[in-house]
Amino acid sequence: MPDSELIQDGARQMTICNACRYCEGYCAVFPAMEQRRIFTKADLVYLANLCFDCRDCYYACQYAPPHEFAVNVPKLMGELRADTYREYSWPALLSGLFKRNGLAVSLITLGALVTIAFFVLMFMGRDVLLAPHLGEGAFYRVVPYAAMTVPPTIIALYGFAVLLAGALRFWRETQGGVREMIDLAALWRATADAFSLAYMKGGGAGCNYPDAAFSNSRRWFHHLVFYGFLLDFASTSVAAFYDHFLGWQAPYPLLSWPVVLGTVGGIGLLIGTSGLMILKWRSDRDPTAEPMLSMDVAFLVILFLTSFTGMLLLALRETAAMGTLLVVHLALVAGLFITMPYGKFAHVVYRYAALVRYAIEQRRAESS
Repeated sequence: MPDSELIQDGARQMTICNACRYCEGYCAVFPAMEQRRIFTKADLVYLANLCFDCRDCYYACQYAPPHEFAVNVPKLMGELRADTYREYSWPALLSGLFKRNGLAVSLITLGALVTIAFFVLMFMGRDVLLAPHLGEGAFYRVVPYAAMTVPPTIIALYGFAVLLAGALRFWRETQGGVREMIDLAALWRATADAFSLAYMKGGGAGCNYPDAAFSNSRRWFHHLVFYGFLLDFASTSVAAFYDHFLGWQAPYPLLSWPVVLGTVGGIGLLIGTSGLMILKWRSDRDPTAEPMLSMDVAFLVILFLTSFTGMLLLALRETAAMGTLLVVHLALVAGLFITMPYGKFAHVVYRYAALVRYAIEQRRAESS
């Protein structure tokens, strides 16, 4: 959980910002801040998850370092988010995965690769792994149907349970009411803000990212990652429907819905993750929270590799390389989903919950 010094410094910085209010039009953080006069841990956690790290406030602030007030809102909010992700995670034993996230993701993915390769070689044989397989059900000749569906389903359900438990704890501890969780108007507004990445516009001209110049590049790359991920999820869902309800087994034709959705989504992910990595490489480190940077990089790298191996698998699925590529791709997917509740993906849940609460607060403020 955030240490007392971070909470005290957060309250100090927010008090200064509340007195100045120069940045009130930049994002949701400042209108929400103006509803408060004192800042508790719950308030700071809520505000931190409303921050999209656009950094407009940092470059506009007359009290930013080297000023003696040392107001650095993006870095403060990043540190608070990293600490509270660990605090709300379950079980507590695994919350340490947030700290050295890059190492954790690497080791877990490597473990998944060794495990899958071992079982394929042990039960299917080296010849099966290295031979070309054509026609319907080709993938299942390398990795059996049950092995390809049951473990991923368990992993996905576990990750969903961990993130849901964290979201409920976040909602409760930031003083959200039970009835407010099903406020349809607030849910609609939060969903619209999330899908449009409204607060990556900063004050309207875009983020000050990777440096002090205004740019919308981060927002557009983020869109490619977000919608690329959704399209790949849609591809998997349609493929599951084909398999379970229609009896059509993969691999599917190039112009089938699973392949078209997966290809478009994969290209979006490759471009989006590459662009965001380049921006992070060039970005100013002064407003950066190092724990969040580590999580960002680990998540972007494994997303890129998952997409890259998926596209390679599509291109080479009728060759002898298919078996090896399938094993590597499945290991990366396993690493991605096992670590998903313990890395940067957690921001999706907490930011959305914060946006719902913000929509409720703003509606009350407008009606009062």
